[in-house]
Amino acid sequence: MRISFLLHNAYGIGGTIRSTFNLAAALAEHHEVEIISVLRHRKAPAMGTPSKVRLTPLVDMRTGSADYDGDDPRHAQPAKIFPRADGRHKQYSSLTDERIGRYLSRLDAHVIVGTRPGLNVHIARQAHRAAIRVGQEHLTLASHGFRMRHEIRHRYQLLDALTTVTEADARTYRQLGLPGVRVEAVPNSVPAARVEPADSAAKVIIAAGRLNSVKRYDLLIRAFAEVVAIHPDWHLRIFGGGDATGNEKNNLSALIGELGLSRNARLMGKANPMEAEWAKGSIAASTSDHESFGMTIVEAMRCGLPVVSTDCPAGPREIINDRVDGRLVRPGDAGAIAAALLELVGDEKLRQRMGEAALKNSARFDPARIAERHLSLYQELLRQGPGRRSLGPAREIAHRARTSTIDTAHALRSTARNLLKSDH
Repeated sequence: MRISFLLHNAYGIGGTIRSTFNLAAALAEHHEVEIISVLRHRKAPAMGTPSKVRLTPLVDMRTGSADYDGDDPRHAQPAKIFPRADGRHKQYSSLTDERIGRYLSRLDAHVIVGTRPGLNVHIARQAHRAAIRVGQEHLTLASHGFRMRHEIRHRYQLLDALTTVTEADARTYRQLGLPGVRVEAVPNSVPAARVEPADSAAKVIIAAGRLNSVKRYDLLIRAFAEVVAIHPDWHLRIFGGGDATGNEKNNLSALIGELGLSRNARLMGKANPMEAEWAKGSIAASTSDHESFGMTIVEAMRCGLPVVSTDCPAGPREIINDRVDGRLVRPGDAGAIAAALLELVGDEKLRQRMGEAALKNSARFDPARIAERHLSLYQELLRQGPGRRSLGPAREIAHRARTSTIDTAHALRSTARNLLKSDH
């Protein structure tokens, strides 16, 4: 089977890139797999190229490249296919529209998979009709704004299938009413750790993820202050980079100083890969207000760490079995986080038992197992044969008319905004 993934930028760092690489590498063991990277901004992927996978960039944004230095007027023209409601719209243009459309229309693949809403729209509108069109959602439907949800409801109707990373989110997408589109929940995959499992005797709590407010590291630090008050020999390490302003990092550093935790709590910066760092701890923590899945939770569990996590929508509760391989606590409650941490900090045998369960239970997220679930979906769709996306003549005309109306409305809004800016 020939399978192609359409990815925003395979040369960066992020959860969607990592999960796509994991899946592509597993599928490539028995199938012909390609990752199409719309953008390229460095010589080689920061996370390495998956084994046996072909990588095809479409627009080279490196200084000195023909795409970057050229005077192609399409650079300055906004994208019309990639929806404005997708947060990456400013990085797309008439040039990306053309490059993606030309490549997809000629692509000889059995299955073409999109990895974000804007790219799913490209696949729905531009992929050749002989291919199975599968959209992936790595964020929850609730996290999209009203305009993006409107685009999804309308444009996803030309997909064959849509996959989400949690069953909870799959249920919300099924309620949208996407006729003929199969919606399945398939979680992200995480490979087995290449290091020895964590030692439950280590007096270290570890958290990892981008330093932004939704991760609520402020709650974790406040909860850890209660831990240190009773167990002063314990330490907290938070891994992750911040945004361009560095505001969140500065705020967290100030909070650590304010609570007198400078000797026990540290912001460690980025670590890639994280395996060796997870293995130095004995408890992992995730205190987000919401998670679309929770890759770091699975990563920690695959290293043998029990995870104390907020029971936020929608991922953690589908990963952690409370009081078996980790703990689930109320979101936004520093006291509840502290209590769960103290329970594990004060009982090494409990940490060991939960850590062993975490290592065993997280094997269900192994890339080979997850790849089989995706492959089963692809094979079922292929067996359905031609005509699987037919809307019928009347509905096809109506669909195209509605698409034209949406595009025109977006163009008029854009023109109005530009006129207002010029007036000021």
